[in-house]
Amino acid sequence: MCGIVGLYLKNPALESKLGELFEPMLIAMTDRGPDSAGFAIYGDEVGEDSVKLTLRHPDNEYDWEALADSMRHELRVELSWMQNANVTVFKVGSSEEEVRSWLNEKAPDVLILSVGQSIEILKEVGLPENIAGKFNLKNMKGSHIIGHTRMATESAVTMEGSHPFSTGMDLCLVHNGSLSNHNRLRENLKREGIEFETENDSEVAAGYLTWRLRQGDSLKTALEHALEDLDGFFTFTIGTRDGFAVMRDPIACKPAVLAETDDYVAMASEYQALTTLPGIENAKVWEPEPATFYVWERSA
Repeated sequence: MCGIVGLYLKNPALESKLGELFEPMLIAMTDRGPDSAGFAIYGDEVGEDSVKLTLRHPDNEYDWEALADSMRHELRVELSWMQNANVTVFKVGSSEEEVRSWLNEKAPDVLILSVGQSIEILKEVGLPENIAGKFNLKNMKGSHIIGHTRMATESAVTMEGSHPFSTGMDLCLVHNGSLSNHNRLRENLKREGIEFETENDSEVAAGYLTWRLRQGDSLKTALEHALEDLDGFFTFTIGTRDGFAVMRDPIACKPAVLAETDDYVAMASEYQALTTLPGIENAKVWEPEPATFYVWERSA
């Protein structure tokens, strides 16, 4: 049993309050996931000729300034970086491929949590309220955010095994449920060049969507294929640079509720996580249908 929450702002005037609106939603899912929590926030974009990476190191005293100096000197790039607790966001005037390759060679012990133009992923072991406070979620700004609280029933409680999972540029996924064919699918995706950091089945689902998008699928088409190729039961919420999507399996045994107003679209595993949102009493509220995907994107 885990908890999922998401918030997509249709009204740009609310972007300065994204974290403030989202924090109580995440905390409300504590009973569904007290072991770990995390969220992917979209905002503070870099240009098309740059990339933004969320990095983490197991040593809380890791010298990020030395890493930045080495990267700047060896790759001959412009960059900036900012630390948030034990996670650091780098903005680098280079390509994803070049920076990933350099980090894999020069700093293999640095974990890449996300890469993109917009995304930042922050996650940790512990109660959602403590994690929200640690990363100063309340003061974060952006256009949309998805989050997850985990109750680890099938694996150890670790930061690496917590959600969200990101396997491609600005793409991430949170998942409530279980996939039955993830081991076979993981091996197939590895042969297609998709890399995985954990044994979590949710990361396989994220990797599958990354692979489909690389084949030229739209997000909608990728989700259509996911319904055919992913076995098990699941509620997915997927974040992209432009928005987010929600999908449930054909049985829809995992709970989900959606709410929409002129200002936002919100998603949660339980309605009680939505009750603090402004205007929720006048929102259109419904349970997403089985085997149906719901997509909200700025470009749509």
